[in-house]
Amino acid sequence: MSLSVADRTGVDRHWLTFRIGAQLYAARLAEVSEVIRDEELTPVPGAAADLLGVRHLRGRIVPVMDGRRRLGLPAQPAADPLAVRIVMLMHAGQPLGLKVDAVGELIDGDGLEIAPPPPGRASRDDDPVSGVLPWRDGFVALLDARRLYRLNGGEGDVA
Repeated sequence: MSLSVADRTGVDRHWLTFRIGAQLYAARLAEVSEVIRDEELTPVPGAAADLLGVRHLRGRIVPVMDGRRRLGLPAQPAADPLAVRIVMLMHAGQPLGLKVDAVGELIDGDGLEIAPPPPGRASRDDDPVSGVLPWRDGFVALLDARRLYRLNGGEGDVA
């Protein structure tokens, strides 16, 4: 069963797309605080393999994840290193940066149907892909920020 984007709140129908490898992904525009250039990060010893490090952003220490590793994609350099960006997301008051190969465009999903994630993806509890949206000649994988952050039952805890 699919849900119409229009059936959700008006905020949920706008998505920011970005590319990681050959795949397009999107995050709810309401959860995107800004997009910044990729800069040097401070490594965190003993951190999860997909955590590239932390950076200071306006007085806050923000973890930055490798989009490829977090989404289970093979490691490879970006096609255009000058296009690499960090999409800054906010969920439950927690900031998180996601390193992507390039930022795309805004999608207004009004009238488009969200389909469930491809088979195999939904079986992983920590998989951040919550659904897919048809777009042009393919699809955009929609990310669930709560799973992307690996938030557990605690308010604002990053697991």
